[in-house]
Amino acid sequence: MANFLAPADLSKALIGVGEKKASLSIGKMIGLGLLAGVFIGLAAHLATMVGTGWTIGGEAALFGLKKFFIGAVFSVGLMMVIIPGSELFTGNNLMTVALCDKKISFGRMLRNWITVYLANLVGSIILALIIAWGSGLLAGNVGGTAISIAYGKVAAVPGGINHNVAYFFRAIGCNFLVCITVMMAIASQDIAGKVLAIFFPIMAFVTSGFEHVIANMYFIPAGIIAKQFPDAVAASGISADALANLNWGTFFSQNIITVTLGNIVGGAIFVGVLYWAIFVRQSPSQKKES
Repeated sequence: MANFLAPADLSKALIGVGEKKASLSIGKMIGLGLLAGVFIGLAAHLATMVGTGWTIGGEAALFGLKKFFIGAVFSVGLMMVIIPGSELFTGNNLMTVALCDKKISFGRMLRNWITVYLANLVGSIILALIIAWGSGLLAGNVGGTAISIAYGKVAAVPGGINHNVAYFFRAIGCNFLVCITVMMAIASQDIAGKVLAIFFPIMAFVTSGFEHVIANMYFIPAGIIAKQFPDAVAASGISADALANLNWGTFFSQNIITVTLGNIVGGAIFVGVLYWAIFVRQSPSQKKES
């Protein structure tokens, strides 16, 4: 017997997953959402550590390799989300499969999305506060990396492209890959298979420069908080005038709102709705036969 679900069986299995998520109590959604925010935040902090100190031989020469290693370690975040179990907003965009099959209502889906989204946000920011204020890990060079990452997510996009337009499309690419990752992990019937299914597409989305809203809920607050450390600011190499644009206002206006919308399009529509239409939806003749 195959140790994975075929595409048609997998797409139908997503209906049951969506139903279970829609039926969770608010308390469980909050608790599991907090955990997922922390899991992704821990992976983001690990990625920040790995992304520090890549200057030997020139930044341009190491750029792609640096991105690859950051993406490789970031994949541990979704492993922690999926294997022990928690609620992640971006993965839950696949609930549209159950919605399209009329197994859950739009209201029940929205109830899950909003609750989990807010819980992910709180969990991510709590972890950023613990790491930035409590641990001292962002007081030096790693803090400079955290600031650089956060600033890059709210700064102008090179080439004259509108910032929010660019980040919207980057977010579509991200959650297309994240939701494919979730599907592959569900399809796999053993832990080793799940780990491999998660590693490659998550590495791909980070290395490609795509944008994940829950990851940014850690990255940007961590950078904002790290601005309080003079050594971290100096290590970032960004001027004080430029860093004024990195704040709680731009956290939402220049990133979170746009990336949220792009993630929904990439995951809920381009993956969830499309896979439902291809593998689950019945034609009028099929409905008569059933």
